[in-house]
Amino acid sequence: QVQLVESGGGLVQAGGSLRLSCSVSARTSAYEYAVGWFRQTPGKEREFVAVLAWNDRFYVDSVKGRFTVSKDGAKNTVYLQMNSLNLEDTAVYYCAATPLLSDSGKYVRTSSYDYWGQGTQVTVSS
Repeated sequence: QVQLVESGGGLVQAGGSLRLSCSVSARTSAYEYAVGWFRQTPGKEREFVAVLAWNDRFYVDSVKGRFTVSKDGAKNTVYLQMNSLNLEDTAVYYCAATPLLSDSGKYVRTSSYDYWGQGTQVTVSS
């Protein structure tokens, strides 16, 4: 059983930064899981943002160069550092976990993840 708790959301002006945290509680090491970040706005499907799978990192094109996913193994926590935020980044952000997959292309799918956090709101203002 894996439990995920996000934190770090809030209100920020365009061009600013936020760091989201995803605390992973599991009986086994968080290194055995891929932790993905997704976001969702009202009326839209949940969108893949980034994933950290062992030491591999993948990002959706719209956040490349602005967002960075990292981990602190000692704390079993995965972070999403978000810089140069713009209005389109406003959403509820979720972290999710799945055992490492042989096909990295599947990390973009919400159906690939077994465990989800409760979400944290990120609002970017002009």
